[in-house]
Amino acid sequence: MKGKLRPFCFSVNGRMKMMRLALTVTSMIFFIVAQAPEPYIVVTGFEAAAVLFFIILYVLRLDHLMDCLFWPLLDIINSVVSAIFTMIVSVLALIPGNTTITVLGGVSGCVAAVFCMVDMALIYRKLRLNPSGP
Repeated sequence: MKGKLRPFCFSVNGRMKMMRLALTVTSMIFFIVAQAPEPYIVVTGFEAAAVLFFIILYVLRLDHLMDCLFWPLLDIINSVVSAIFTMIVSVLALIPGNTTITVLGGVSGCVAAVFCMVDMALIYRKLRLNPSGP
């Protein structure tokens, strides 16, 4: 009997991470098309790669295999850092004088930063309810 074990992709955390990934990639595509400054593209690309890493980690259940690290804490730290950097890049992209596509990238980046904060809150809530780990 498996209990309440649900695949990661169908959990709330999984859907949140996939939305973060989709919004970050959308923002990066907008920045690439608008030929925005390279730091905008690099930051969003790094964030997309980090979120993709955590999605693969949780889908393949490698967090249970590699129990030498406390993955939820690393995930919270990643969400905080992602929210800060994504918000900075997005606000800079929203400064007047930019093209419409750059502004669209900034808006999707701001929404991605909000999803980062919600993801962090969900992981923190899960740790508060189950301190031994998910």
